[in-house]
Amino acid sequence: MTAHTYKERVKNALIELGKFLSQFGPSTIEKKEGIRGNDLFFEPMKMVIERAGEKNPWFTPRQIGLAMQNWARALTPEKVEKWLEKYPLDPPARPKKVGIIMAGNIPLVGLHDLLSVLASGHKPLVKMSSQDNMLIPMIVKYLEHVNPEWKGRTEFREGLMKDMDAVIATGSDNSARYFEYYFDKYPHIIRKNRNGVAVLTGEETPEELEGLAADMLDYYGLGCRNVSKIYVPRGYDLNNIFQASLRYSDYVNDQKYMNNYRYNKALFVMGTDEESRRSLRDNGLILFKKDPGYASPVGTVFYEYYDDLEDVKKILEHDKDKIQVIVSKADVPGAIPFGTTQQPELWDYADGVDTMAFLQGINDYD
Repeated sequence: MTAHTYKERVKNALIELGKFLSQFGPSTIEKKEGIRGNDLFFEPMKMVIERAGEKNPWFTPRQIGLAMQNWARALTPEKVEKWLEKYPLDPPARPKKVGIIMAGNIPLVGLHDLLSVLASGHKPLVKMSSQDNMLIPMIVKYLEHVNPEWKGRTEFREGLMKDMDAVIATGSDNSARYFEYYFDKYPHIIRKNRNGVAVLTGEETPEELEGLAADMLDYYGLGCRNVSKIYVPRGYDLNNIFQASLRYSDYVNDQKYMNNYRYNKALFVMGTDEESRRSLRDNGLILFKKDPGYASPVGTVFYEYYDDLEDVKKILEHDKDKIQVIVSKADVPGAIPFGTTQQPELWDYADGVDTMAFLQGINDYD
């Protein structure tokens, strides 16, 4: 049955994308029956996954497949409906050109912004990261196939971004300062560095700690939603987390990951004081470094002990602009379950800024 309204066509296209991506997993790729466009796009997507990994060693088939499975999990009919139900989603009379400057730290990290701009009826002008510039174009071609009214709507840009009506830009704290200056005259969303934080009570089950290991180590810990800092009660045995992280022991065979791990270990051992060296914990796969910061380097998670959970809550509230997500079973405001930091829902907007509301707010902007 033909979808008669714009909103129905958007929903159907996103659902079809979810079905298509569900075929590409971390360990297996399996062609399914009844997927729209499979004859045209299944084999090319397999080739793109391979080429993306050749260009960017962080984008192994496992990590790309993990991203695709997480997107497939998000783009189910029920979740797409829930995401879009609160927005009118009428195509604007005069679609705006929305510049999207994408990061490239993990596979498909800019896809949510792209889907939001398309769903809102505007025109994406996409500047991809050089680290992730193969997967997104293939997905755009698939979306154009399942929803022909999107054909030619997305434009890929290189160099300076201009001729836009609004901007969504994601980058480091340094690049964000440049974005804020350069795009000040446009309606904009500009995202800076943020990190994931875990708060442990000491009562976590082995299954919850395995979920924490995923929060730390999926995508090699490179995502802004990866846990890079852990608060643990004083006296807590960090070996509990080391044990749970052994499910990622194959990382020791990954040359790029291990080079980073060894390099950072050498820096910590040679460049810190005696007390800091004594507090360093290592299981040959991941380092735990006692540190008040949030942004830990690859192969490392910062940790701090606490005596009173209320003190931790105050710190997290004070530093909320540095934190993307909190995982805990404790009574910590906004905390989500272990193992879910890299499985955000469509309505879990980065930095807590409602992208769809922003895009609908530019409809009348001149």
